[in-house]
Amino acid sequence: MPARVRARTARTLVTAATATAALAAVAVAPAHATTGHGTTPAPRPPAALYTPPANADGNRQILDLLRHGQFRDAAGVLAMTLTPQAVWYGDGTPAQVESSVRKTVTDAARRHALPVLALYNIPGRDCAQYSAGGAANTAEYEAWIDAVKRGIGARPATVILEPDSLALLPSDCGADDAQGTLTAARYDEVHYAVEALEPQAGTKVYLDAGHSGWHNVNDIVPRLVEAGVGDATGFYLNISNYRSDSELAWYGKLISSCLAYAAGGGDTAACPNQYWPVNDAQTWLTANVHTAPSAMKHFVTDTSRNGQGPWTPPSGVYTDAQDWCNPPGRGLGARPTLKTGDPLADAKLWVKIPGESDGQCTRGTAGPNDPERGYADPAAGAWFTQQALELVRRANPPLLPH
Repeated sequence: MPARVRARTARTLVTAATATAALAAVAVAPAHATTGHGTTPAPRPPAALYTPPANADGNRQILDLLRHGQFRDAAGVLAMTLTPQAVWYGDGTPAQVESSVRKTVTDAARRHALPVLALYNIPGRDCAQYSAGGAANTAEYEAWIDAVKRGIGARPATVILEPDSLALLPSDCGADDAQGTLTAARYDEVHYAVEALEPQAGTKVYLDAGHSGWHNVNDIVPRLVEAGVGDATGFYLNISNYRSDSELAWYGKLISSCLAYAAGGGDTAACPNQYWPVNDAQTWLTANVHTAPSAMKHFVTDTSRNGQGPWTPPSGVYTDAQDWCNPPGRGLGARPTLKTGDPLADAKLWVKIPGESDGQCTRGTAGPNDPERGYADPAAGAWFTQQALELVRRANPPLLPH
């Protein structure tokens, strides 16, 4: 293809992409109609999930792909960035987070869309690993949560409260003292956030339940109870991970059922977990859980990168394979939706921003290279061009028509 034609085609695609984004924004913008008497009708529930501005490095990758004539890949990355995703908040001051949250929920309301806010500022975050940071202490964290509360106000918002906060307690990583002081504080901090945010008119709060390949049901349910799930809408699964939809749906049902059983005075140790034979577990649920799904705790799942399921590391190669950390050969999963067809599942969401790195994975080696890739991965949260293309090309269902 002559250079002039390639350049003209690239300009056409960029123009088309801009137009597509603009049309998408118009399509979800609210209609400010009034009744025949000139009064404004009651606010409607959000019609769609909110799409925040894309990662700037993702946009740069799209333009670079266009310049090199890789039009299908460019279209794929563009489609990925135009898909509804969460907005993450952490590390900023109360004033900064209040302003930023208010801007997001106001923009989403204007578009008649539901924003997903991932709050990630708990003290001792990520046990000082790749995403270390967070508030310095409980008082600082509570002030930060109060600022988030003011920023949301009465506008609709779904809150993904502190990924890994319950599945990775201070006691799980040797970060606590003999009295369990930091773990007790963690429960108090999460419960404080639930009590601050859930009562607001449009806010739904979901707590961390890890994923089906991590804690069993009998372990995670008591953590959810201790952290105040009884006062929240429910829990979330698979943030930044890769477990399959069917596996997560079953795990979520088992957790919801065990929570209902515990709320009625049952012992969580008696609940079936994900390792039971399915028929045996279902027989137990039928005999012991009689709560209607509408009255049980619901869940949401992160499907941003689980289209190919989890990665199976080569046997015996790594001392710590870090199967959660930028695993190779993964793909985008089911598109975000509020219509799951499951009475316990409120949504499938893209919480982890696909294309952003999990960290500089060394898989137990001296590094700095990721031995599965042969080069150093970007820092946690930085744009990962190679992985972005993997996710797009291996999306399941496909992101682009064949």
